[in-house]
Amino acid sequence: MAHAARAFFSWSGGKDSMLALHRALDAGWRVEALLAMFDESGERSRSHAIPPALMRAQADALGLPLVMRRAGWADYEAVFTDQLRAFAAQGLTHGLFGDIDLQPHRDWEEKVCAAAGLQAVLPLWQAPRRALVDELFALGYRARVVCVDGRFLDASFCGREFDERFVADLPAGVDACGENGEFHTFVVDGPRFAAPVVHRVAALHELRPTAPAPGHYIVAELQ
Repeated sequence: MAHAARAFFSWSGGKDSMLALHRALDAGWRVEALLAMFDESGERSRSHAIPPALMRAQADALGLPLVMRRAGWADYEAVFTDQLRAFAAQGLTHGLFGDIDLQPHRDWEEKVCAAAGLQAVLPLWQAPRRALVDELFALGYRARVVCVDGRFLDASFCGREFDERFVADLPAGVDACGENGEFHTFVVDGPRFAAPVVHRVAALHELRPTAPAPGHYIVAELQ
């Protein structure tokens, strides 16, 4: 049954976002904006570190408007909620999210949506993680691995295509979906793309952030 409801999508550009969007569009949701959060500089998306030009190219290929907002971790929730209130003022009623089974994420999404008078919807919620990976591959989506957490994966995994071979190569204990933050992806082609997103891996960089939690990450610089 089609939902005629008007919604925005909380957009990372990665595989889980893409599969959730694909399901939502199949179900008839009217997705009117992709909301992507960037760092304070506006030069890289939060968590996935994608440059804005590639995020725009991806949204253009999907035929959906992209809304980009900048925030530090300290004001992230305030900026996000402000944008949700703007969506509500435009007549949107729902927010779509790509989380699978992390309850604290869902709790936060429901909180910020409620603060703006919107309802949170999670199309992938509680689905088996590996089954979602297989569904993405079966649909024909292609993605690039753009960030890995050095606690779980070494630099050889960063920059690779996210495919069956990548999943087969994952060490024991590393989730095929990367739902624990082991890796992040950027979707570049698939059935809802008008054309592939042209890109290349220019370099790999190491990041050692100190906040909100210390860590060691390897990030692929895409151009």
